[in-house]
Amino acid sequence: MRTAAYLLIVILTALRLYWLRYFCGIDLAPDEAHYWDWARHLDLSYYSKGPLVAWVIRGSLETLGDSVFAVRFPAAIFGGLLLLGLHTLARLILVDHPRREALALMVVAFAATLPAVGAGSLLMTIDSPFVCLWTWALVAGWLAIRSDRSAWWLLTGALVGLGILAKYTMALWPFSLAVLFVMSPGWRARLWSRGFLLMTATAFVGCLPILIWNVHNDFVTFQHVAVQAGTKSAGFRPFGPLEYVGGQMAILIGYWFICWVAAMLRMRPRRDTPDGIRYLWWMSLPTFLVFGTASLRAAGQINWPVSAYLSGMVLAAIWVDSQINHPSKGWRNLCRGILAFALLLGIGMNLLMHDTTPVRPLMATLAGEPTAENPFPIRRFDPSCRLRGWKYLASEVDRVRDEVRRTEGGEAVVSGLNWMMPGELGFYCQGHPTVYTLGPRMGDRHSQYDLWHPNPIDEPEAFLGKTFVFVGFGEPMLERAFGEVLKPRRVEYSEDGRPIAAWLIWVCRDFRGFPKEVGPDRKY
Repeated sequence: MRTAAYLLIVILTALRLYWLRYFCGIDLAPDEAHYWDWARHLDLSYYSKGPLVAWVIRGSLETLGDSVFAVRFPAAIFGGLLLLGLHTLARLILVDHPRREALALMVVAFAATLPAVGAGSLLMTIDSPFVCLWTWALVAGWLAIRSDRSAWWLLTGALVGLGILAKYTMALWPFSLAVLFVMSPGWRARLWSRGFLLMTATAFVGCLPILIWNVHNDFVTFQHVAVQAGTKSAGFRPFGPLEYVGGQMAILIGYWFICWVAAMLRMRPRRDTPDGIRYLWWMSLPTFLVFGTASLRAAGQINWPVSAYLSGMVLAAIWVDSQINHPSKGWRNLCRGILAFALLLGIGMNLLMHDTTPVRPLMATLAGEPTAENPFPIRRFDPSCRLRGWKYLASEVDRVRDEVRRTEGGEAVVSGLNWMMPGELGFYCQGHPTVYTLGPRMGDRHSQYDLWHPNPIDEPEAFLGKTFVFVGFGEPMLERAFGEVLKPRRVEYSEDGRPIAAWLIWVCRDFRGFPKEVGPDRKY
């Protein structure tokens, strides 16, 4: 069964790479394009995230060339390593279990069908390296606990530090381990042990690039994260936890969330709980509770607590195995049928992530006809719409840029309304131009683009008199900043006769700078 698990991981990874190389028809997601733009400007850290995603993308671009495949190649590799890490973790924890190899294979198979895992193996976002590093930190951390060797503690700390460079949620890994030690009477002395302190110090060293960067940038990352976490919100959301649980049900297609909850209840730590089960349990619950508590103040994002289910997946596999092998034949058959349905549903959702064409007619029927109030109803049912149309938009922007060259004899400055536009237009427009955002003066929050200089908001003198090609909305604001604003061109992108997205492209001449009082200037 071990060979079957390895073959499954290799085949899945190879198929994903093959699809990305030869069949992928979706454009870069806004997040991916954003990180690609970061990769053009390597730094110790960035406005909203650590630097690892940019470093990885840059390495892939340098190796494979400048392409969508190169941007997404690391995601498929991280996805394969994630499955390998889960398999290794299960085998280490269940070393004395009579069905050790079968359960380890089940963990891989179950995880492979989860849409969240599939998406993270195709789209290069911060979650791809993050969940991979969290999983391998679980492996190294368990080996460190069992052996108490400095090498394993150092490796665990290094993995945690790298994980924080990918996503700040990784800071909950050592926190969860500390909670495990505090809540386990026989392990409390480990909290002050040389190994735990060595791991913590190593992880802290890994965080230094972020800290050094923030010292030189007014600690903007900490302010941004505080707003996202709701610590600066005066509001209270009494139904936030219900919304939170509903979101987790959705991301785990219902069935796996129920399995996780059932496993957590059944295997909750007692005096006779095996150490490995205790470890998995406490490395899962704190993350879930932290974000559940935070939901009382801020909505958050549905994928924030995903790391809770990595160790939890092994527990869920143990629980599912006990149900599908239950002594009662009727219950056993029922559980097997539900499991088969969940696996088929997960596989189907994974296939649809690659191509939604087969179900688009159904989606269109459910969405209804476009109206003035809802011009793109299909977007409610097809998440891939967010990844479509960017290349087409860029081609239209290039056409306008060519017109400006012919009529004015110079290059136009390309800009957009919000943080999503610069990366998409920069990647898909001819020549990969530097693209700016005017968002902070037009109602959008600040982003990394406001920290790169010069930019039109903070150094208007570098752009005075220039012509801008601007994508977005906001005519009154534009008229305050330019001598002449031409009538915008509306660009609509459709597939199969169904409108998916639309934008306005403006040609704005004679940039004069925004008056200081213009715009709400939402900093974080």
